[in-house]
Amino acid sequence: MALTIGLTGGIASGKSTVSQMFKEAGIVVIDADVIARKVVEVGEEAYEQIVQSFGKDILLADETIDRQKLGSIVFFNEDKRLLLNSIVHPAVRKQMLKEKEEHLSNGEEIVILDIPLLFESKLTALVDRTLLVYVDYETQLARLMNRNNLSMGEAEARIQSQMPLKDKIQLADAIIDNNGTIGATKDQLHEICKEWGVKI
Repeated sequence: MALTIGLTGGIASGKSTVSQMFKEAGIVVIDADVIARKVVEVGEEAYEQIVQSFGKDILLADETIDRQKLGSIVFFNEDKRLLLNSIVHPAVRKQMLKEKEEHLSNGEEIVILDIPLLFESKLTALVDRTLLVYVDYETQLARLMNRNNLSMGEAEARIQSQMPLKDKIQLADAIIDNNGTIGATKDQLHEICKEWGVKI
C-alpha cells in the first residue's frame, strides 16, 4: 500500500533537516518550495499573473522575479500576501499532485510532500499522514536570526506570517520535537516511521 506523508513545520524549525533524512534513506521527497520557484519562472502561467498583479517593478534585469523585493512587499501587507498565495498555491498544488502521481505509478511505495504551509493552505487532502517538525518559539526565533542574519523584528515578522507551530500540534498525526540534537531528531523519525510501517 502506497503512503503519502505530508511533512511540515515552520520557518527555521528544522523541517529541511528531516526532509534530508528521508532523502538519504532513498525516499522520494517532493518539495513545495522547489516547485514554488519552478512555477514562477519566466513564461509560466503563475509568473504572468504575478507580473500583472504586482507590476514590472518586481522584476530583475533578466526578467526573473526579484524574490526579495516581492517578499518585502507581501511580508508586511496581508492583502498582497493573500493575492500572491492565490496565484502561487494552486499552481504548486497542481504540479505536486502531478509529480506525486508519477512517482506512485512508477512503483514508489512512500512519497513525502514537503509543504511548509500544509495546514494553512488546507492541503492535508493530498496526503495520508501528516508529520510536524516542532521547535519552541524562542529556539525558532534564535535560529532564524542566526541563519538569515535578521534583526529580531524581521525574524518575528516572518514567523508571525505563519500559523504558530504550537497551533499545528493538534493538527498533525505525529510530531518530531526538534529542540534537541540531530541524533534525537533522527531517533524520533525512526520511531514514527516504524509505527507507520515505513522502512528508513
